[in-house]
Amino acid sequence: MHPKRKLAALTGAVLAPVLALSLPASSADAHGYISDPPSRQAQCAAGTVSCGPIKYEPQSVEGPKGLSSCSGGNEGFAELDDDSKGWQATPVGHTQAFQWTLTARHSTSTWQYFIGGDKIAEFDDGGAQPGSTVTHQVDFGSHTGPQKVLAVWNIADTANAFYACIDVNVGG
Repeated sequence: MHPKRKLAALTGAVLAPVLALSLPASSADAHGYISDPPSRQAQCAAGTVSCGPIKYEPQSVEGPKGLSSCSGGNEGFAELDDDSKGWQATPVGHTQAFQWTLTARHSTSTWQYFIGGDKIAEFDDGGAQPGSTVTHQVDFGSHTGPQKVLAVWNIADTANAFYACIDVNVGG
């Protein structure tokens, strides 16, 4: 073998494991978002509000568990955190069904719903694997008027969750 080829092969053999370890791990094959009432990413996908790349993948707002942002900490979807973007609020009663559309199934620990940092509902699935849609009936308690609901799908066997924000007008 030519000395330059030998050096190239040796360099490749040494660098390949380093590169493989430095690449980000792929995300879980599970994805989902709130489709009804329309979440911010559903509004982007429908063209109701002009958005960036989330328009093409509303199901991909994934981030570490425990966050409180609409974007799930994903910088590429940061416009979901912009409350002044013109999101359409859905008029709802004091209880509302929230429907998740799941494009891939994954074992679930909990589904959580928050308004302004207050947890208003939690549903424990105990590791069950949901179907293609999941619906929860959520009571808004004493919250009225325009509200931003943060919905979180906590995955059972990873450190990640899926995030969706839904703009509603409770009692409106």
